[in-house]
Amino acid sequence: MDSNVSIGSMLTRSQRLMLGLFVLMLVDVIWVSSSELTKYLYHNEKFEKPFFTTYVKTSLFTLYLLGLCFWPPWREQFHKPATYMFIDPNSEDENFYTEANTSLSNPTYIPVKTPERENLSGTESDDSSIRSVRFNKLAEVRHMSDADATEALLARLSYQASIRIGEIARRAATKLPIIHVAKIAFIFCLLWFFANYTYQLALADTEAGMVTVLSSTSSLFTLVLAALFPSNIGDKFTLSKLVAVCISISGLILVSISDISIESHVPMGVLLSLVSALFYAAYLVFLRRKVDHEDKMDIPLFFGFVGLFNMILLWPLFFFLHYSDWEKFELPNQDQLIFLVLNGLIGTVLSEVLWLWGCFLTSSLIATLAISLTIPMSMFADVLFKRVSYPCMFYIGTIPMLLAFFAVTVLAHYENWDPVLEALRWWYVCTCRRTSRALRINETEAEQTEALIGINSDEHEA
Repeated sequence: MDSNVSIGSMLTRSQRLMLGLFVLMLVDVIWVSSSELTKYLYHNEKFEKPFFTTYVKTSLFTLYLLGLCFWPPWREQFHKPATYMFIDPNSEDENFYTEANTSLSNPTYIPVKTPERENLSGTESDDSSIRSVRFNKLAEVRHMSDADATEALLARLSYQASIRIGEIARRAATKLPIIHVAKIAFIFCLLWFFANYTYQLALADTEAGMVTVLSSTSSLFTLVLAALFPSNIGDKFTLSKLVAVCISISGLILVSISDISIESHVPMGVLLSLVSALFYAAYLVFLRRKVDHEDKMDIPLFFGFVGLFNMILLWPLFFFLHYSDWEKFELPNQDQLIFLVLNGLIGTVLSEVLWLWGCFLTSSLIATLAISLTIPMSMFADVLFKRVSYPCMFYIGTIPMLLAFFAVTVLAHYENWDPVLEALRWWYVCTCRRTSRALRINETEAEQTEALIGINSDEHEA
């Protein structure tokens, strides 16, 4: 039972939020390291193959499918049906508890042997003064099914324990089967691949810091798409979220303006980064709309099927890219292969699972805004390893991004709180009251003036 439930389902809402923030920050560190390693592979190792790199990284997701062979909860889903069945507590079915549903085995009879009966068997008939009860020497035994045994065990638990176990059983009953997970992976595999492919193309054309900054625009796309296609109450559109995203975008503009002089191919890198941000936002919002909780789907299993479908569907593109001279096919040498596999295992296979888990623990908007936290990390990496000097405007522009991230985190904790809307209402009420008071005072003065004029005119006539 416990294997079907994630750690997040046992935590409170605040604990889930804090765990999600920690996971997203860990992913930021991994992504910055992965971006720098990718740039090293492109420029230092002279292996600038964005499609080949993305294809290999995505194919490494298939390692998760080995869990179907070695992980018992996944393997058992092929051999036995679901253990739990969700029953609406508000509806009662009189025919549910019938003899057809009581899955007891056929009766078997076993002899009953007790020490008392063996000792008294020879003298019981001789002593007529001893009154005793004779029991049948055979006992009827019926075995209860596993499902009924589980229900009987739950019935003996305390109230608090039954509430917790009932929640676990409810989530286990709504868990998607493996076939359904594979269908979802098939729907989203191409969207995920091209989001990563455009990101790899942008890295080949632009500095890692610039690509990271432009990728943070996915928060704006996420805000719009989540408002149009919400998956829960946390995706509700508010003015405060819009202001926070606009603050983040303002920092993005400052960073972009300050960094234009550094890049030699900014227009192409900007376009690819924005396309990647849009694909990421669409992938995340629509996946959360399809699966609203991490307990409903095994995230590693989902990415395992994503890697399998991408590996099967996208290999013909190697011929198109090769003969169109867009990207010549070339196998990496030993050093390049080591860097590629290492980057794929840590920067893609591990980080993508953690990032999607962090998204389920928090919200789609927080997960995309968390990308902005990689900006100071990537700048530090560029300054430390590449000796890149950024202007002061670049560092100032990152401050609004950090403030926007923490603001949205606070708004996610208080779902129904919209401080910007409340401030506008307060300003409107105060302004209207002052205006109405001024109008009333003017009307009163006018009436008094008319009365005085009338009195004075009467006196002159007298």
